[in-house]
This record gives sequence, C-alpha cells and structure tokens, in this order.
Amino acid sequence: MTVQARQRAAVLEAFRAAGIRRVLTDPVEVAIFAKDACPLDQAMPAFVVVAESADDVVAAVRVCNRFGLPFTPRAAGTGISGGAVPVEGGVVISLAKLNRILEVDLENRCAWVEPGLVNLHLSEHVRPYGLHYAPDPSSYMVSTIGGNVAENAGGPHCLAYGVTTNHVLGLELVLPTGEVITLGGKAAEYPGFDLRGLVVGSEGTLGIVTKVLVKLTPNPPELRTLLISFKSLADAAAAVSAIIAAGVIPVALEMMDRPCLEVIEEYVHAGYPADAEAVLIVEVDGLPGKVAAEAEQVAAIARAHNAAEVRLAADPEQRARLWFGRRAAFGAIAKLKPNYYLHDFVVPRTRLVEVLTQIRAICEKYGFTPLNVFHAGDGNLHPLIVYDYAEPGAYERALRAGEEIIRVCIAAGGTLSGEHGIGIEKRDLMPLVFSPADLAAMRRLKQAFDPANLANPDKLLPLEPAASREAAD
Repeated sequence: MTVQARQRAAVLEAFRAAGIRRVLTDPVEVAIFAKDACPLDQAMPAFVVVAESADDVVAAVRVCNRFGLPFTPRAAGTGISGGAVPVEGGVVISLAKLNRILEVDLENRCAWVEPGLVNLHLSEHVRPYGLHYAPDPSSYMVSTIGGNVAENAGGPHCLAYGVTTNHVLGLELVLPTGEVITLGGKAAEYPGFDLRGLVVGSEGTLGIVTKVLVKLTPNPPELRTLLISFKSLADAAAAVSAIIAAGVIPVALEMMDRPCLEVIEEYVHAGYPADAEAVLIVEVDGLPGKVAAEAEQVAAIARAHNAAEVRLAADPEQRARLWFGRRAAFGAIAKLKPNYYLHDFVVPRTRLVEVLTQIRAICEKYGFTPLNVFHAGDGNLHPLIVYDYAEPGAYERALRAGEEIIRVCIAAGGTLSGEHGIGIEKRDLMPLVFSPADLAAMRRLKQAFDPANLANPDKLLPLEPAASREAAD
C-alpha cells in the first residue's frame, strides 16, 4: 500500500470512528460533487461526508483538522460562482440532509432551520400562519437556506424587503477548528462586533453554518402586479429611475429585454407582449389604500415615459403566470443553446442603458446575443451569454466576453456581485474594487477564523503569489 493509500485509509477510518455513517469515496459518486452550477471549474474531492446531523459536521471538521484536509460545505450545489467547487483531493461536507425546520416562533416571527432546508419549503410551511420568508432567489424552489446565507442571496422581492442578511437573526457556526459558536439570536440587538453579519455572505470560508435563525415576514394584506411594456429599452430604464425617484419602492421591479422575452414566451406562454423591446414587472404591496395609490402612480410614471401598454394582473392566476415566466428564464434559454454563462453585478440605475448597450456590443463582438433579465430596481444585472460547449472556442469566447462585461460595469461605478457571490468566478477580479490594504484586512480576518486555511480555501479572496505566502509563513 502506498503512503497516499495508507493516508486515505486512515482518514476514512477516522471518519467512521467519529460516528459518521456515510462517507463517499467511489469516483462515480464523488464526481457529482466535483462542481456546482458554475461553468468555470471542477475538482474531484477525495471524500464526501454526507452529514446527517450537526454533530456529524463537527466530527468531520475535526477529522479534517487532524489530517490537514481542506473542506468545502455544500447543500444543493445551485450556486453559479463556484463557491461549492471543492479542492482537488479535499473533502466535501454535504449538508443536504440537514433540512429540518427546528422551531417556529410565531410570537417573535422567526424560525430556527437547518442549512439544507429548501428556501420555498420554509415559506410553504409558515403560509398557514400568514407568514413567509422574504428572500426569494430565482432558484428558491431548489436552493437552500444555507446556500442563501453563504452567498447573501437576494431575489426579485428584495428591493423593498432586503437580501438574506436582513432576514438572518442568528446562526450556529462550526468554526474551522471544530468549535461551535452561536451568533446573534432573538433579541433585537446584541453588543460587540456583528459576527452574524460577517458570516452571511462569507461563502463558507469562515466555518460551516449548521443552524439559521430567520426572520419571518407577514404576508401583505394586498398586492398588485403590473406588466409594463416599452418600445425602447431606454424608456424602460428611465421609467425605473423615475419610479424610485418619486418615492415609490416596489417590492419588485424587474426588467426583461426582447431576446429574453421571445425565448420565455415560446417556452411557457406567460402572456408577455410579442412586440416589446423591454418589459417591467412591478409589484407593490401593503394596505389596500396605499397599494392602489402606488399602482396608479407607477402606471402614470410609465405612461409618461412612453409605455406601450400597462397591464394589471386581474387575479392571482395571472400574477402567478407573469412570475412563472420571469422565473423560467434560465430554463427557457436551453431552447437556444445547451450552455450559458450567467453574470451578476450591480450598476447605478442611471447607467443602466449605457451599460446594457456596452454589454450587447461586447457580446456581438464575440459572436453572441445577450439575454437580459434582471432586478432593475437596484441595478442588479444578470446578462446571459448562451453558447454550445461542443462548439470549438465558444466556451473561451464566452469567458473573454464575460470578463470584459465585468470591467465595463466596474468602470460605470458598479460592483462585482449583487447576490451570487464571488467564489472562484470573480475571485481574481477583486482588486478591481478593493485596494491591497482592503484585501490584506480581509485575509487577516479569514486567518483569525481559520488559521490553517482549511475552510473552503481559494474562494472569495485572490490567491496570493507563492513568494508572498512563503514570506508570510
């Protein structure tokens, strides 16, 4: 038996001795965990620990510490920035079976849940009590609370309600050393540093979250959904800025362009206008009088910006159909090409038309037609580049186009990510937005939590040159 084989056998025995029942090592089974939904990279882990409890997570992390093995937490694997791509030869700790709702506190409107719980399942569970969980990423039917916490996920309805960090009250965190701490809780405020807020969006680099205390939001007494079409993308973008400038903050303010509308309509027949260059889906909620007034105000602003049609969803079925089309966008594009590269960044609302124009020019230069579906209210763009990996050079061209698009957005005053995280996708572009001093401070923070650099390494922060690492050692 080789040294490597003896070590693998020792690690496997250590996992079993720690009481972990399921550890995958078969290459076929392990290959499933080699990548997430990001098209950029994959790596084969040596072990996949299928955790069945928080105790399993603690035990797995302690074994990883003992043997110096890097570990990557994973739930549904729906992330698209490479945050769940493991280190070659490392360990994946699967949280998919930690999917329980542990407590619902109706009086305090909160719930303790496990990280593998699917986002939608939480809202379905508390719907009879007139409550829901507000963050609703487009993947909410399959993505998990733990993954949402790792990436600080948003969603269409986060314009007014806020992203994940605004709805997480507390966390149970397994530190990279195997210690367990609780951050935050049901009280309104806690003294000291906001470590809860620090962990949300840290992409598993500071430890593994095993419980989440989430805020539950009352269902609104009334809501109205408008579909507004425009003959010009510029008019649609101007209407977005005007709505916000007028003091109306819809719960959702989404935009889709013509190429995206065409493929969605062919796929699900959502009732979108065939001749529009762009549409907005605008949703307002609250007390009946407020909702009626805001819906009328939004309609008036849209007409003042040359809206071709303003349509109000007549009933819940029509509303559901409009939203189903919006959420089906990423599935619909499979009718065009088998692969896509989805971006995520934020630009000032006033620069939307300028940036969208440049995105189209970049894509056309590389032989692509972009599809745009995005959270217009906060300038969170999601351009889609569709391609066929089997076509020679298509993947490489998509990557080059993607990096140019990111640089255009940063130049326009934007930032690298709105809700999908940095992962490995944008890790090496962090210096575009952060100074060397900023990045050094982030590295010191990571080292404080994870001195051995075992927790999801090589994510989020740019890799340091070998010489720098040796000097630091």
